[in-house]
Amino acid sequence: MTRKNQFWKGILLGALAGGAISLLDRQTREAMKENIQKTSCKVAYIVRNPGEVSDKVKGTAAKIKTAYEQMSEDISYITDKVEELKELTPQVTDILKETKETFTGHEETDLLEEVLGEGEKI
Repeated sequence: MTRKNQFWKGILLGALAGGAISLLDRQTREAMKENIQKTSCKVAYIVRNPGEVSDKVKGTAAKIKTAYEQMSEDISYITDKVEELKELTPQVTDILKETKETFTGHEETDLLEEVLGEGEKI
């Protein structure tokens, strides 16, 4: 068990050494300074205004919940429409087949006579 502790201890020391070496660069130091200042300001704001932060978090959670519910309703609606289309497709196909059979069932001469009215006898 001590070897395992030494491993994590070595990892931590290596990370600290790497961080310290990276701070030798001036730009890195300035960037870290700005990040620390921004973070400390945000933490101080949260500590001073916990109610406001809590309200914002609750508001965001409510918005996410509403969006999720709306998305669920939309998915349900689309699923229902897809099912309706699946049911209607065979019916429409049958209607088209019947229409085709009706028009192709007559010979061209019968259709021509019907259109021209030559089939009527006086």
